[in-house]
Amino acid sequence: MSGRMRGQGHAEGHDDFDFEPVRGLPKMLPQGEAMLWQGGPDAAAVARRVLHVRKIGLYFAAIFVWSVAAGIADGTPALELAVSLAVLTLLAAAAIGLVALFAWGVARTTVYTITQRRLVMRIGIALPITFNIPYTRVESASVKRNGDGTGDISIALAPGDRMAYAVVWPHARPWHFSRVQPTLRAIANVENVAQILARAVVAQPLPGTRAAIRTPLDAHQGTDSYEAGNLGAGNFSGSAA
Repeated sequence: MSGRMRGQGHAEGHDDFDFEPVRGLPKMLPQGEAMLWQGGPDAAAVARRVLHVRKIGLYFAAIFVWSVAAGIADGTPALELAVSLAVLTLLAAAAIGLVALFAWGVARTTVYTITQRRLVMRIGIALPITFNIPYTRVESASVKRNGDGTGDISIALAPGDRMAYAVVWPHARPWHFSRVQPTLRAIANVENVAQILARAVVAQPLPGTRAAIRTPLDAHQGTDSYEAGNLGAGNFSGSAA
């Protein structure tokens, strides 16, 4: 099996991840460990929810309106004002275009994989890196659902396990710098994915440890919870310990 999954009819061409024995995984899973779900961020949701492209657009719109008002109040010649607004429009288009391009790159290069024993995150546009998080090293997980059905699943790692925010971003829970929480960002059908993750964790024979995956009751914050074993980091081996 190459970097592409068997059974998928892709046109031939260059694949930056041909080195992967299975898409999204640095090596084959141990015998007896199955993949339960695999996916990645939605590019449009990344642009809106993660990179805040709408706020950027509103920022430039406000500057545009202010420039028009200031130009009229100052008696700026129409041609000069038109040129100034054209330059501003080009800058706005370039900024929004770069954000959209970055969002597309994030969606194209990111693969989240849930198996029976671990969560694997392959992230990074220029320098891809893979994080292997066995369920034994996760303290808890929380779910945030957006109004469009996409959402985030944030993983709180066990004490002592740390990640660098700058390395993980944008796949990190916002504003959690001291204890970085790797996050599945802008994924579609987030509640279904959370259920798959929870069932996988519950199925692990991990006595004496528990974690909660909180699922949302509204579009912003979840308060419902159910047991989920103990979710966490390590190398691929015969077990997830």
